[in-house]
Amino acid sequence: MPLLLLLFFLLRFFTSFQSALSAAPFDIAYHIDCGGPTNVTDPFNTTWLADRYYTGGSTSVVSEPLHFRHPQEKTLRYFPLSSGKKNCYILPLPSGRYYFRTFTVYDNYDGKSHSPSFDASLEGTLVFSWRSPWPESLARDGAYSDLFAFVKDGEADVCFYSIATDPPVIGSLEIRQVDPLSYSAADLGDRFILVNYGRLSCGSDQWGPGFTNDVDYFGRSWQSDEELRTPNTSKIVRVVSTRESISGVNQAPNYFPMKLYQMAVTGNGVLEYEIQVDAKMDYLLWFHFAEIDSTVNKKGQRVFDVLVNEKNASRVDIFAQVGSFAAYSFSYTVHNLSSTTLSVKLVPVAGGAPIICGIENYALVPNDIATMPEQVTAMKALKDSLRVPDRMGWNGDPCAPTNWDAWEGVTCRPDINDTGLVISQIDLGSQGLKGFISDQISLLTNLVSL
Repeated sequence: MPLLLLLFFLLRFFTSFQSALSAAPFDIAYHIDCGGPTNVTDPFNTTWLADRYYTGGSTSVVSEPLHFRHPQEKTLRYFPLSSGKKNCYILPLPSGRYYFRTFTVYDNYDGKSHSPSFDASLEGTLVFSWRSPWPESLARDGAYSDLFAFVKDGEADVCFYSIATDPPVIGSLEIRQVDPLSYSAADLGDRFILVNYGRLSCGSDQWGPGFTNDVDYFGRSWQSDEELRTPNTSKIVRVVSTRESISGVNQAPNYFPMKLYQMAVTGNGVLEYEIQVDAKMDYLLWFHFAEIDSTVNKKGQRVFDVLVNEKNASRVDIFAQVGSFAAYSFSYTVHNLSSTTLSVKLVPVAGGAPIICGIENYALVPNDIATMPEQVTAMKALKDSLRVPDRMGWNGDPCAPTNWDAWEGVTCRPDINDTGLVISQIDLGSQGLKGFISDQISLLTNLVSL
């Protein structure tokens, strides 16, 4: 074979091979620039769609656009009370598991110097709460929040509920399909939403989609661990890194990226982190390790215990588990945490000092019970037939989350088996509605008053 043809063949082969490696395992994704009038492309070559899939509200721009790096951080959608107490983004999605990320910012866009109080829900479950006044840096710079959740009914409802008269606000919305078995789903099932309370990459700056060009198939961004180290740990910590390839990465079901395992922190003594959380909840932690010190080449040379709130989660000998330059991860669940601080300690047992590449912490938020599907169908038909105005906020699930009021004029209760919510009363007499009552009202079999 001529040399030029051989080089061409090899180039085609390696290009195809590299493309196959870099291709995401799941291809359903939305990137919505909330409030954005046109599609835009950010510095990392991600295309953000012009605002869509919303039920109401208005658009605005942050007060100081030059303060923000990305176009999708400069625009926003807000939901004044004239749009109703409850507004949503409702997106068509096949049933499956998804990663959701929002960017929320105030930046005095309305000139009122009053950051709003509101709640956000996903699929009828309360997931985020914002209360005024926000910390100054948060109101000024905004914040990303993310979670993992299952979608079971062919559409995702991301809803916002006004507290008092404050208008909820959102800057951007991202959704990516992920492996349905990821993050212990085989054990947890689809009963929980995993809300991110800290995703740390030890020894590095923040990286991942929206921050760097580094690839994470799930769209996760990883923050530096520096601010969560205790003062004593900060005194002894040492960062180690490698350019060597790490085996066992980007594999189903979690697809943890290689970069996570190419940096780590170690130190001669106890390494300790303190993560702020909400009490009386369960948390799922994931710990990530790789033996990237080539001088550790047999088991027993680096052994340490991982303690979570002083309870021993596991004894770790990375080399004994996977050898060197290979990813090793395990998870641990904390039940009914009694404090607002979650402590993680790495305590040396034998050989070298502890080493860690990353920590993830997710609140296990149980799915709230939802309105029975046939009753949702009936209420949506009634909304259309009576031409219910936006100000009544008839969006998303009629009854859920149970923390919120139901649709205006609607009363709900649990069904006889306590497995779903049903409509028991509808009172629209004072609303001045015109139209007709849909035949599908017959699906409201628990209705006692209309």
